Amino acid sequence: MRRPLAFAGLWLKRVVLTILGLWAFGLFAYRWVDAPITPLMVIRLFEGEGLSVHHVRLEEIAPSVPRAVIASEDNRFCVHHGIDLGAVRDAVDDFTDSGRLRGASTLTMQLARNLFMWPGGGAVRKIFELPLALAIDALWPKERIIELYLQVAEWGPGVYGIEAAARKHFDKHASQLTRREAALLAAVLPAPRRWDPNPPSAYLSRRAVTIEQRMRQLAPDWYRCLPGDD
Repeated sequence: MRRPLAFAGLWLKRVVLTILGLWAFGLFAYRWVDAPITPLMVIRLFEGEGLSVHHVRLEEIAPSVPRAVIASEDNRFCVHHGIDLGAVRDAVDDFTDSGRLRGASTLTMQLARNLFMWPGGGAVRKIFELPLALAIDALWPKERIIELYLQVAEWGPGVYGIEAAARKHFDKHASQLTRREAALLAAVLPAPRRWDPNPPSAYLSRRAVTIEQRMRQLAPDWYRCLPGDD
């Protein structure tokens, strides 16, 4: 028994070290190089979905898009360090009071999940997601984080990145998206394979209106890490 267990332990160690090495390489390379494919894209391909992704720079995206995504998903993106401790405390308090568990993922945590990990929940994934988010925030500027997030986020079956989403849902380039269209695209991020921004349901329309209101209400500091004016 000892020999098979030692052999299995050796291979497990090799697998873990390989994964950690790939993550370390990705943390370095993705600072400058766009991700050609992500684990989620590979999984969806094996599930029979297509693959439509077009990499664009942040300056080629309408300024309302990152602002809408921040207002919808992580309004402290420009001021936290990868993990929003305030949102975590609120989630814990909410769970203590109501027993309802809600997410406290930042855009940086979502990007870490998209680039390096697998879809779905689970404590094991969260254990690795948190240090990866901290490392990304420490090593990459905020502009690069939001740029890469917008390049790889899922926006429908086989649709990845804001340029592919703009072409698929609105038949235009990401640079041409209006504030309303940006809010609608941000609104579907929690369930991009179930919701369609064009035409939107009544619920998505209301959610987009709320996102537009948040975009106007957020203080300038909340957008200070983004280039350009909206």
